[in-house]
Amino acid sequence: MSSSAQFLNPSDAARRLGVSAKALRLYERRGLVTPARSAAGWRVYGPDQMARAADIVALRALGLSLAQVARVLEGDTKDLEPALASHQAALEGQIRQLAGAVEKVRDFRADIARGQPPAARDLARMMRPRGEPTVAFDLPWPWGGERFELRDIRPLNFIVGPLGSGKTRLARRLAETLPGAAFIGPERAADADAARARLDGDPALRSRVEESLAWIVEDGAAHSDALFALLVELQTEGPAILVIDMVEQGLDQASQEALIAYLRRRGPAGQPLFLLTRSCAILDLAAVGADEAILLCPANHSLPTRVTPCPGAPGYEAVATCLASPEVRARTEGMIAWRPS
Repeated sequence: MSSSAQFLNPSDAARRLGVSAKALRLYERRGLVTPARSAAGWRVYGPDQMARAADIVALRALGLSLAQVARVLEGDTKDLEPALASHQAALEGQIRQLAGAVEKVRDFRADIARGQPPAARDLARMMRPRGEPTVAFDLPWPWGGERFELRDIRPLNFIVGPLGSGKTRLARRLAETLPGAAFIGPERAADADAARARLDGDPALRSRVEESLAWIVEDGAAHSDALFALLVELQTEGPAILVIDMVEQGLDQASQEALIAYLRRRGPAGQPLFLLTRSCAILDLAAVGADEAILLCPANHSLPTRVTPCPGAPGYEAVATCLASPEVRARTEGMIAWRPS
């Protein structure tokens, strides 16, 4: 095959499509798209492959699993109607929220016309997304009680840091301080039987868990107690925010990739989640979107900071060194490099 500007390498193709190179590899692994090959044998994406990949990206944005995407591309469209209905409901929710904001602005302008300007606090509250939580507290040990404030909490918030950095203590304090938050520990897989018992008395919860489990399994995840117990926690109504310790615990790589895809499909209106992780399958730095944030707990116990997922940004390399592949995480699970006397 002759070289041509029409053919893109995987990195450039992923950038143009707005996905990560890892996502493209996943699509190829599932047989959804087959890249061409250069004369040297490298994967390349020409116009046909790019069109196919763009269709996949669009269907994924509607919330379809990879198995559902495959069926739609083969001509079976039965999965499209419920996906479009869900998308319509989300859009209508955004319209209602915008209509409320417009009405509030109209009221403020009327107040100004009457010589009654709004208070700065009311203006600030209007400019923040509705229901946006903020939190402030004194940092626990291993910090020295410094004041910590977190604003603009996103639907997905990753907490990372090396061993001994205090990230679990930070997570627990967040769960204690944020209104309506709950902390989910890594021992959840051991409570799978209790999670199943919760479904017996709650048909609505059972339906939500079964639906989400089916979606994630179709996306390549393996059935496991760890995955089931986690989905029960995610689908339980009540907590406004969930803080989940080592979200990848007990999940293989395919399950981790399917889980994070499922969490991302909730969109900007999703329940805020704080996910402690050390897995690059859960936190793929190239795939972090506008509705996500990364909190780094530095090794030297300086203040936790928000890190922009761009190479060269302050803290980016420190975050990258905290992450490992699922295989490495499984091999080193429970190991402690140094324990103080």
